[in-house]
Amino acid sequence: MRLGAKLGVYLAVVMSMVFWSLSFIWYRDANAYYGPITLVLLRLVVSSGLLFALMLLTGRLVRMARADVGWFMLLAFFEPFLYFMGESNGMTLISSTLAAVLISLAPLLSPIAERIFFGRRIGVLSVVGLVVSVLGVGVVVLHQGEGRMEADPYGVLLMLVAVLATAGYSVTVARLTARYDVFTIITYQNSIGALYFVPVFLLSELDGFMRVGITLQSAVPIVKLGVFASTFAFVLYTYAIKHLGITRASSFTNAIPVLTAILAYFMLGERLTPVMVLGIGVVMLGLFLSQRTG
Repeated sequence: MRLGAKLGVYLAVVMSMVFWSLSFIWYRDANAYYGPITLVLLRLVVSSGLLFALMLLTGRLVRMARADVGWFMLLAFFEPFLYFMGESNGMTLISSTLAAVLISLAPLLSPIAERIFFGRRIGVLSVVGLVVSVLGVGVVVLHQGEGRMEADPYGVLLMLVAVLATAGYSVTVARLTARYDVFTIITYQNSIGALYFVPVFLLSELDGFMRVGITLQSAVPIVKLGVFASTFAFVLYTYAIKHLGITRASSFTNAIPVLTAILAYFMLGERLTPVMVLGIGVVMLGLFLSQRTG
């Protein structure tokens, strides 16, 4: 890969991490108006509408092959459905920074999944980097010197469901990138995912949504989540998986806690203690090691 193209791939994956980091902040704004299921459904509707309009205008939408219908349904089940069922509910119980740190555990599973499903070798430095990153996550999650969780265990469990969904998504999407462009994949993924959420929304949060309705104040964070976190971030990340592979692309999720912690400190007033800074630094070291060959 030429240097310019390679830099473009890394820029894409970094920007996807920036958008996902901001999503933890926008969640707080949107949660003031809507429940977690309503929030996710609305952002998927925004994303799907934007993508379909774009694809129809450009004529780039690739027709889904009958043999791939099951794969797309599985893809949408992992993300957005299972992922957001875990993340959106977990976000109501723990801080933005801790949620982002837990999501960064996803790269630990990616090399294993890539080895099992694609037979690719796991580099020693990749393993070392991922282990170092997990240690950094542990530093952030546990109180300094107290060794106990600093969050609701149920919230942590829900975020781990999202982590497992991310691993399943990475394996599934890697099978589809050879036959479909990234815009087509995300268009089908988010549209099917929205359909998965409709019955859950109708059974659990319809009354709450009818009471609130849609206002300018409530629509702004939803549009941000739909356009940047559910559309651009997934498009850029899928592009990165296609060119970097699952393990290297997913290792960049370790950068999300760094960005989220900084953004939450300035935008939400969440605390950023020295021990959290230390843990984040360890996570970043692990990210650096995971990108090395060997």
